[in-house]
Amino acid sequence: MNKHQIARYIDHTLLKQEASLSEVAKLCREAVEYGFASVCVNPCNVEAASAATAGSQVRVCTVIGFPLGANTTAAKVFEAEDAVRRGAHEVDMVMNIGRFKEKKYEYVQEDIAAVAAAVQGRALLKVIVETGFLDGWEVTRASEIVRDAGADFIKTSTGFSKGGATVQHVQLMRGVLGDQVEIKASGGVRNYEQAVAMIQAGASRIGTSAGIAIVEGAEEV
Repeated sequence: MNKHQIARYIDHTLLKQEASLSEVAKLCREAVEYGFASVCVNPCNVEAASAATAGSQVRVCTVIGFPLGANTTAAKVFEAEDAVRRGAHEVDMVMNIGRFKEKKYEYVQEDIAAVAAAVQGRALLKVIVETGFLDGWEVTRASEIVRDAGADFIKTSTGFSKGGATVQHVQLMRGVLGDQVEIKASGGVRNYEQAVAMIQAGASRIGTSAGIAIVEGAEEV
């Protein structure tokens, strides 16, 4: 896979708390230069990212209920609607992990479905299930819930908690979901080899702050 091909899988990410507007601008310049799929920024930076990527094919992605997923459903819906109104093309919401671990599956599905309905036809919805907290059976169950709630993507991790994307979890998700829901591998994907392994396992997006290193690694292959 050459550098141009792999770049289209990458959500070029800057979610650290101390991110400045100048750093967001730099992220956007890099995304346009390298041809990344999107830039993923915190909600307060959506308008700046939208302006900086205007006229390019780079999409603007933001995060909802991040990083804990413990917000109320109403708060997640408002946050998603607000982000789309200000220019986001994609929203990555965090599943309510506590409710999921408690087996409150109906609550979790309704939480996701409410956000899906709020952005339907206006933005893609990716649901972060934080696989570092889940065993294999739970990854399967979470995949089913994300699918049934109407999301476009399932996403492995926030990158702000324990664990990260693994080939095994991506393969498990793909086996459950088939071609019904896409997969974003995020958390710990730092080089070209890791990114390719995730794509071969079934991921159609890679969330990473190491997008340039991944692309430059492709040039060396």
